[in-house]
Amino acid sequence: MAGEATGEATGEPAGEGPELLRFAGRALGSRLKLFVSPPPGDPTDSCREAADAAWAAVVAEFGAVDASLSRFRDDSELTALNRLAGSGGLALVSWRLRTMIATAHRAGRLTNGRFDATVLEVLECIGEHGASMRTGPALPTSPGTSVPIALVPAGTPRASLVHVPDLPIDSGGIGKGLALRWAAAAATAALPHGAGLLLDAGGDVLCAGTPPAGGWLVGVEDPLVPSGQPAEPLAACALRAGGVSTSSVAVRNWTGPDGRPVHHLIDPTIREPARSGLVSVTVAGPDAAWNEVWSKALFLGGSESIGEEARRRGLAAWWVDERGRLGMTPEARVRSPWVDEERVG
Repeated sequence: MAGEATGEATGEPAGEGPELLRFAGRALGSRLKLFVSPPPGDPTDSCREAADAAWAAVVAEFGAVDASLSRFRDDSELTALNRLAGSGGLALVSWRLRTMIATAHRAGRLTNGRFDATVLEVLECIGEHGASMRTGPALPTSPGTSVPIALVPAGTPRASLVHVPDLPIDSGGIGKGLALRWAAAAATAALPHGAGLLLDAGGDVLCAGTPPAGGWLVGVEDPLVPSGQPAEPLAACALRAGGVSTSSVAVRNWTGPDGRPVHHLIDPTIREPARSGLVSVTVAGPDAAWNEVWSKALFLGGSESIGEEARRRGLAAWWVDERGRLGMTPEARVRSPWVDEERVG
């Protein structure tokens, strides 16, 4: 899963409204927060039991995604599939893993290969290690045979067959985006009509239900603030539906085995960390998984082309280049009730 990003939710409505119910924990290697806005006219206390159920649904869904899609867990379903990579044949997988694989394949096509889930081996080589690909429990049949290998028990609801990939794959940001999508749906089902919620998973956010008056405020943080110092937002996005996701090299960066600085955003054309002239890209859109896809694709496209491509695709996007200049599309500008104009370049 992806680590923390820099699009930070304030957790507060943009206008006056009822007091929010707040929940916090950790999941997928980063913080997890839920903010619930009670229905208009309902006191906060009357929504408490439903909000507790919504938080339980969020925690359960993120736990299920971790067990299915994490490349860092030795016992995850994705790790079991990756240990079969290159063997050919078919595997019986859960609907979560099938959806992630299908979404990653489609993202690769729509981004002309810039989104590539097969960069896991590159991440391993430069020092971001996950579960071992060489060990694991005995498989029910041998790789390379025509008999499907069951990674989930036979009879699992909505399980289906997928082709074993040629290379190990990384769920990355798509995994977290899908977790937000599924958890928000489960939480919304637990809340009364007229309630709203905002989910924050390591800075990537998604709202659902009825937003508070004025919507939710989501800050686009400054990725160049030194570690340990408070980061002030460069812009604020008023969110009434959908979510915001960020791809950034301000987090998940380290010194590689050869002593060079590296990060997790891999350019699949050179199979190395991207040097795109950008530090972060934030995208707002209707779906958390696709916000992740487009923020990464725009980042890899580079500082010279991001403005034209984001406008051509009609995306609401904010970006910060290596000189600290803030850029944004017209769609992002109209969503921003406040912008640090001194940083706009």
